[in-house]
Amino acid sequence: MKFLKKLFGTIIILFAGLFIWGKIYTALQPALVIRPIAADTTRIKNDLFYLTDSCRYRNFLHIDQLDKAASYIKKQFDAVAAPASFQTYTVDSLEFKNVIGSLGPKDAERIIIGAHYDACLDQDGADDNASGVCGLLELARLLKNDSLKYRIDFVAYTNEEPPFFASNDMGSYIHAKSLFDNKVKVKGMIGLEMIGYYSETPGSQDYPLFVLEWFYGNKGNFITVAKKYFNGDFASFVSDRMKKEPVIPTRSFSAPSWVAGIDLSDHRNYWAFDYSAVMITNTAFNRNKQYHQEGDRAERLNIKNMSLVIDELYRTIKDMK
Repeated sequence: MKFLKKLFGTIIILFAGLFIWGKIYTALQPALVIRPIAADTTRIKNDLFYLTDSCRYRNFLHIDQLDKAASYIKKQFDAVAAPASFQTYTVDSLEFKNVIGSLGPKDAERIIIGAHYDACLDQDGADDNASGVCGLLELARLLKNDSLKYRIDFVAYTNEEPPFFASNDMGSYIHAKSLFDNKVKVKGMIGLEMIGYYSETPGSQDYPLFVLEWFYGNKGNFITVAKKYFNGDFASFVSDRMKKEPVIPTRSFSAPSWVAGIDLSDHRNYWAFDYSAVMITNTAFNRNKQYHQEGDRAERLNIKNMSLVIDELYRTIKDMK
């Protein structure tokens, strides 16, 4: 009985400590910065509606639509990061394509910015992950006239979604392995995974652990930088820089790679080859209840907030040491 009382008391103290720590963490978050935003909401909207309305449906069952999306992405890259190229590979006699555009010194250390352009089964895949592709394209446009220290490879991946997820047939695995096999020096990777859906409604944000609400709040109005422990200076810099002068509430989440959810996108394949990598996300199904559903449509997304996330990333990349 004494043991149970001690255990109960310890648990109460632990949760009280976490609650207080959470309140302190929330109070210490930087205030939002008001400044001109470089990202163009009209271009973002045009990309979003093309990918969701003109490329239905972007998955392995509709190769023609996947190819149509890939051709559109290449055309946008060609305008700013020429010459863009396809990285092709086959799965069960079907040909799939990653799309790659590059900026900066050819022989410099590389930064990979990636987003998958396929969607899960027969639905629009607006947030998952046309929104990430929009971010990829707009970042390329913004960075095209900057003097860059690093080579930046913008990569639109195929086959992130089931049945390919967590297999060597993911487009991001093919790309990461090619870097490793060719001994390319990589500074780090930024994966854009669902950056379009937000809500100011209390209770609109869920978490895998309820105590996280004490740290991050119960409104789905923020963007998250997700990274694993001990994954290099690049990941830490991206997280710290995005939070330093935020134009949208920006949070970071660090955990071991085995924690459920932290590896649920293309960045996992760069971790597999020991590259420093982060995922930029609105937390996916923990917020967007139309995840992998027919309701994941473009009109539900907040294009202004997407532009704010892109702007933070743009400034982060420009400031990269």
